[in-house]
Amino acid sequence: MRPIPKTPASTKTPRSGKTPRRPTGNKDPVEVYCRLRPLGDNEEESCVQINSDTVLQLTAPKNSAGYKTGNRSETQHTFKKIYDEKTSQKVLFDNVAMPLVDDVIHGKNGLIFAYGITGSGKTHTMTGTPSDSGLLPRCLDVIFNSMGELQSPKYVFKPDKANGIEIQSEHEAKFEKERREKEAALLATPGGRNRNADNDFADVIRVPETGLISDVDEDNSYAVFVSYFEIYNNYIYDLLDETPVDPICPKPPASKNLREDMNHNMYVSGVTEVEIKSTEEGYSIFWKGQKKRRVANTILNRESSRSHSVFAIKLVQAPLDPDGEEVLQDRNQIAVCTLSLCDLAGSERTHRTKAGGDRLREAGNINASLMSLRTCMEVLRENQGNAENGVSPKIVPYRDTKLTHLFKNFFDGEGKVRMVVCLNPNADDYDESVHVMKFAEVTQDVVIARPQSVRFDTGLTPGRRRANQMYKDVLAQVEDNKDNDETVILARPLHTMGPPFPIFELNSPDDNTTLVNLIYFLQERQRRRQTLIDDLSRKEGIFRAHLLELEKENGQANGAIANLKSTVEEKDRDIQKLERRLKALTQKNEMLQKTAEMYEQDRKELQYELDDQKKRADREKTDKVKMRQALKGVVTQEKGKWERECSKRVKDKEMEMQAKMWQKEEKLRQLKEIVQNMKTNDTRPLTRAQARAAAMPRSKSPPPPVSRKPPIKSRHRRSKSTDCWIEHKPATHMETDTVLKPLMKNKKTVSRPAERDFKDTNATNYVLTHQEEDSAGEIETKLIKGDVYKTVGGGHCIQFTEVETLKTRSDELTSPGRKRRASDSIDDESHSSWTDVETRCSTAIEGRPGMGPSYCHTASKKRNLEDGLVKNVFLSCLP
Repeated sequence: MRPIPKTPASTKTPRSGKTPRRPTGNKDPVEVYCRLRPLGDNEEESCVQINSDTVLQLTAPKNSAGYKTGNRSETQHTFKKIYDEKTSQKVLFDNVAMPLVDDVIHGKNGLIFAYGITGSGKTHTMTGTPSDSGLLPRCLDVIFNSMGELQSPKYVFKPDKANGIEIQSEHEAKFEKERREKEAALLATPGGRNRNADNDFADVIRVPETGLISDVDEDNSYAVFVSYFEIYNNYIYDLLDETPVDPICPKPPASKNLREDMNHNMYVSGVTEVEIKSTEEGYSIFWKGQKKRRVANTILNRESSRSHSVFAIKLVQAPLDPDGEEVLQDRNQIAVCTLSLCDLAGSERTHRTKAGGDRLREAGNINASLMSLRTCMEVLRENQGNAENGVSPKIVPYRDTKLTHLFKNFFDGEGKVRMVVCLNPNADDYDESVHVMKFAEVTQDVVIARPQSVRFDTGLTPGRRRANQMYKDVLAQVEDNKDNDETVILARPLHTMGPPFPIFELNSPDDNTTLVNLIYFLQERQRRRQTLIDDLSRKEGIFRAHLLELEKENGQANGAIANLKSTVEEKDRDIQKLERRLKALTQKNEMLQKTAEMYEQDRKELQYELDDQKKRADREKTDKVKMRQALKGVVTQEKGKWERECSKRVKDKEMEMQAKMWQKEEKLRQLKEIVQNMKTNDTRPLTRAQARAAAMPRSKSPPPPVSRKPPIKSRHRRSKSTDCWIEHKPATHMETDTVLKPLMKNKKTVSRPAERDFKDTNATNYVLTHQEEDSAGEIETKLIKGDVYKTVGGGHCIQFTEVETLKTRSDELTSPGRKRRASDSIDDESHSSWTDVETRCSTAIEGRPGMGPSYCHTASKKRNLEDGLVKNVFLSCLP
């Protein structure tokens, strides 16, 4: 409910004079005040002169456009009140804003404009300094000073995001407060500082305003909400929006839309409304939004506002219930009023600021919105004259800009409007100041309807809050004096139907005044009675709802109890079964424990025996180590001895062979000389005596021996007693009747060698058994032998050393009458069995750490066999 009715506009014809229009009936004109800014350090010439408290004079300098075009060099302008540069913020607030604060507390809307050119002091008028506050912080101070302890608990009043207010009980408000505190704790910064505490106002010491409004209804509960937004390039942006910014892909803030509520009032949809409980909290929120406001550095002002900012103070009030404790839970009894403080952006000429780019576009939008506001004022003034002359009014172009569309309700009679024109007396700003003066004259000729105060006709007893507080004080005193024997009976304040019946005496039958007073008195009592009945019905409904809820919970509890009883009985039966089972398991456990004790005794005895065997094994191992060391020394000595003996024998043999070779060479030389002599001297053959003489050696000393060392096989010959053989024999091997067979004591026969065969047996020798048919049709068995060596990578390789051939021949092979078969004439090389043997020997088995099965590699077939030994063929088994 907004108890601020609209009143039809009816004004007299506007005048073009210099005096402001006076109030007409229930209408008031827009009050325009003028405030002068002191001259700056670089400003010497002034073009403003104050003639009286309401009239000032502008004098055009010689370099102004008006002076050059021949217009009047001096103009006079009239305002509601003129304040010079020495006027304090306190005086300006008491005369301009204090009446609007009084209206807001009594349920009336208010709007204050700060208008002027760039650098004229609009922002200073609104905010001021910490030591000398402006209009905005002083309005908050007076509102909170006037309310005092009449504020409702936080979150009792809650915005419904449609320019309305919802009401909650104090219990619901408590839960809402706890929920929001948890959300704020989750959104707190990692350092522990709250996000709302990051402001410059926390470190500023401000001088508060001490004024207050005295006639405040004590039976009402109050709450204050604030919002702060700006109109930039004809778009509305919320300055209190806390949407997190994406650092990777930052997005520009989204603009807000204007909407109309159910009471036809304009509001900004989705704007943030914050409930405050003190001036410091509201002022800190203002500075938080002020940091986001768009400002820029121009030639005329270092921090020039590039947008229109609006700080809205919304005051919500509602009556208390009959007990005077909580707010009356009736949404229709809520009154909402708003005090809007609008800091307009400064009008300026682009040729003076030399703006370009974004600054030029911003200046164009600012001037366009201010021109639209001036156009609306002119149409309103013209409609007032047309109404007096019986001419139909024109449509006011509120929708041209967001600024005029937002405040259209104020000019239609929804509140009082006041404007503070800030004027810079510098002569260089004369041309802009003239336009400001013309706009002020048009504005103060506009007359708007006078709003009405809020009155709650609830019919409840006045003084409910005070009576409830007195009752609580007395109850506290009784609690403190419980130890006394005196019995004190306290009763809550009674709900009265109003004052007692006055004396109504009828002196004559024509005494209508007494009857009318009686009827009015009875109507008042009936209205109060009806209010109490409605409140009683509401409380009865609440009590009935609580009772039904308790009854429902009781029925659910009884059902749960029955279920629990049946569950308990079932659990008791399960417990009995488990007890019987536990008893049987206990007996079994005892038997198992006895068995375990027996096993433990046996284990100890076996452990003792094992320890003794380990000791004996350690002793044997030690003896073996000692014996190995002793044998190693003997082997070393024998090895050295045999090496020396072999070296000596090799040297003797070498000298003997060299002597023989020398003799042979000498004989050949002599024989060569004889042959050559015979060719040159005599071609006749030699006689036997000459040949014998030529063959006789000459007495010549043999050449010195050459120190050549015989080739020594570097391979160490292992002991045959420790040899272990891997016999590679195919599955189709046929045993023959050969008498001579290889003797292999420790052997392992495999059809296909694998890695584990070499590791498990620790093999030192390898033999490949191969059978084939010879040219005579008999089975011939070949044994290809080799030594096994461990490779550096942990595998095994085979070096083939010899080939043994086992063959059985029958008498048919040696009989002279046996004929050779046709197959014997085939080339042995094409049917050579070595090809198959080589293929079988060229298969390598490879395995690597971490791999699963081993891999087999088959090399190409080779036919190079020399001296019956297979060379360059190896079998590798890597781990």
